[in-house]
Amino acid sequence: MHLLPLPAFADNYIWMLHDGRQALAVDPGDAAPVAQTLERLGLQLQALLITHHHADHVGGVDALRATTGAIVHGPARERIAPPLERLAQGDTAHALGLRFAVIDVPGHTAGHIAYYCPQVDAAPLLFCGDTLFSGGCGRLFEGTPAQMLDSLDRLAALPGDTRVCCTHEYTLANLKFACAVEPGNAALLDYSRHCAALRAQHQPTLPSCIALEREINPFLRVRQAAVAQAVQGYDARVQRDDAVAVFAALREWKNDFR
Repeated sequence: MHLLPLPAFADNYIWMLHDGRQALAVDPGDAAPVAQTLERLGLQLQALLITHHHADHVGGVDALRATTGAIVHGPARERIAPPLERLAQGDTAHALGLRFAVIDVPGHTAGHIAYYCPQVDAAPLLFCGDTLFSGGCGRLFEGTPAQMLDSLDRLAALPGDTRVCCTHEYTLANLKFACAVEPGNAALLDYSRHCAALRAQHQPTLPSCIALEREINPFLRVRQAAVAQAVQGYDARVQRDDAVAVFAALREWKNDFR
């Protein structure tokens, strides 16, 4: 299998997975990068996997469905036009001979889902939309802090070698904030230097992996003393042993961070 991040808009990635003949694409906000890659590589688009309803993730769905006949899989509780195979926690999406378990991850939107395959070329693969980013997480447009923390906890519990395919190149900005939260985190500092070097060469920082995110992503580390203490420095009202309150304040801090 070949995993490709196709750049779209200013900082989106449309993920494509293909076996040399057939392909699936994830969250095609723009049809053009997908269509161009299919033509260049001589691929047939078999399926689209949609994580949530925002326009930069679904804008190309209708055109790709019409021109390729691809089956569209998407969240059961989101406003996405049919025809659509509507999926929720416990369901499975089938594409390219693979089985993707559907995980409910509300928070960024109310019905956001993620797709997890335990083995693609000997390593797990996660398409997580705008729930988990490398070094960060999505804004809470429709969900609550408790929902988002629970969603992130579900993803953090996946095997450490799970490749994390996020849909935005937000890594450097996220790591700048993460370093403000945990300036003494050696793994975070090393990863920041690594990602800066990649971006200097115009290379993607993604995919990441779950084990790394557990070490460097403050939104997965709200129960760590250093993170809770830093958040209390931002908002003295936060109780360090209240993970939801720490997460909520951390997200507000990130919203205001420059």
